[in-house]
Amino acid sequence: MLKDLPYARQWIEEEDVRAVVDILRSPWLTQGPAVERFEAALAEWCGGKWAVAVSSGTAALHLACVALGLGPGQRLVTSALSFVASANCALYCGASPDLTDVDPATGNMTADTLERALPGRSPAVVVPVHFGGRPVDMEAIARVARGAAIVEDACHAMGAEYLSARGWSRVGACEHSAATVFSFHPVKPMTTGEGGAILTQDEALAERLRSLRSHGIVRDAVKQAEVGGWFYEMIRLGYNYRMTDMQAALGIIQLRRLGEGISRRRRLAILYGQQLNGLESVVLPPPEDNVRSAWHLYPIRIRSRTASRRTVYEHLRKQGIFVQVHYIPIHLQPYYQERLGFRRGGFPRAEAFYEEELSLPLFATMTDEDVLRVSEAVREILA
Repeated sequence: MLKDLPYARQWIEEEDVRAVVDILRSPWLTQGPAVERFEAALAEWCGGKWAVAVSSGTAALHLACVALGLGPGQRLVTSALSFVASANCALYCGASPDLTDVDPATGNMTADTLERALPGRSPAVVVPVHFGGRPVDMEAIARVARGAAIVEDACHAMGAEYLSARGWSRVGACEHSAATVFSFHPVKPMTTGEGGAILTQDEALAERLRSLRSHGIVRDAVKQAEVGGWFYEMIRLGYNYRMTDMQAALGIIQLRRLGEGISRRRRLAILYGQQLNGLESVVLPPPEDNVRSAWHLYPIRIRSRTASRRTVYEHLRKQGIFVQVHYIPIHLQPYYQERLGFRRGGFPRAEAFYEEELSLPLFATMTDEDVLRVSEAVREILA
């Protein structure tokens, strides 16, 4: 049992270390054959056709929007309850970000909240956020998106599943979206240090993404045969958003253990529910209906007459239980208020969720005893 419990933590074994060391001893350190192997394994694991590995989840969001043609005069709609990257990707493209309110139980965008955010002109891109790892109802979102390109922000949801006409599918299969983006930051269900990826079923989109992550450059075999093997062309304005082979080697090993890690997270989430059930001042995550969360977060909400959320937060942290809060709604950030005109009260459900939310520690290497310790501490302060 760990003395100090972070809200999330990477799972690193000796095989991860060996995989990275092997790359350090190889001819390739930056983008090379390990990236291609990681992309192939990632696409197969998720049930998608193409995976494009990049330097972060934020880079993945940005590149997806650029590749889909988002630009000035257009609008992107995402959830108010998310990290700022979900909306900033619109600003990077010169487009206008807009927001939706959320389901008060799950913190997710719904078809209803999206529809209410779509008066007048339709958005060019919709970015549903799978908050905490629980999948959004993407089929319902697709029905009301008015032809907008849909980019799933699955930075919390690597390993999550949903029930479809084909049975259980994994987030990343892109059944109802143009692309799905993942983050592999150390707090996520699997890590490459920093890193991210874009999954898609569209080969042409994947080719644009590969070019965009590397300065907009392409190397055409026919032209190289004519001119010389050194020949390349910059055909669009791109970026340096490449993943390294060191990161990809780590990702390959992490992906092999992901199923085990997700299963462990799900067992711990069940245990939390059992330990905290019946505590009147705690609202637990709702039952899963046709979805299986990746449980990146275990978000509870504090509704106590005697102890505020901040009191609980500080009490737990003093005991070495480093809970966190997710998220300050995007429209409450000074930049979004001062530059873009958003105001408090615009998305009341997101604000209410934030005012109560507390993320308890949850990661694959936690023990049952860790969960019991956290649950006992929560009960102690709220009793």
